[in-house]
Amino acid sequence: MTAKRVVIAADHLGLPLKDEVKAHLEEQGVEVVDMGVNATTPVDYPDLGRALAERIAAKAFDRGILVCGTGAGMAITANKVPGVRAVCVTDPYTAERAIASNNAQVITLGALITGPSVAKMLVDIWLKNEFQASRSGAKVAKIDAVDADYRGRPPASAGG
Repeated sequence: MTAKRVVIAADHLGLPLKDEVKAHLEEQGVEVVDMGVNATTPVDYPDLGRALAERIAAKAFDRGILVCGTGAGMAITANKVPGVRAVCVTDPYTAERAIASNNAQVITLGALITGPSVAKMLVDIWLKNEFQASRSGAKVAKIDAVDADYRGRPPASAGG
C-alpha cells in the first residue's frame, strides 16, 4: 500500500461496508481515520461527503474513501469541493485508473451494489497504484483548470 493515511466515512447505508473496509486496511497497517457514521440512524450523505472532501482538499490525508448506497451521491458531492477528484469504483480497472490516470484522491463505493470482498479488492488496487503523471499529467491539469474556472460561481439551482 502506498497511502499511509486514509480517511473514511459513510452514511447509514454504507456503515457495515465502511467498517469492513476500515478493519481490512488497519490489518494491513494503514492508518485509517473514521469520520463516521457509527450508527444506523439515517443521515444525509452530502454532509459526510463534503466533510471528508474538505479534509482531502486541505491535504490532511493522502486519500479518502466514501461509502453510501450506490457511491454515486458521495462522488458527486466530493467532486464539488475544489481540488478534489472522486471516482465511484465498481470494477478493478476503474479502481486502478482512478488514481493512475485521474489522480483521484477519493474513491466511493456503493454498499448496496458492491460486496465486502469486492470492495476490499477495489480499495487494495486503488491504494497500491500511483498517479502516472508522465502519461496523464496534462489531462489532470486540464481537469484542475476547469475546477479553477468555476470556483466562486453560484451553484446551479436544485431544480435544474
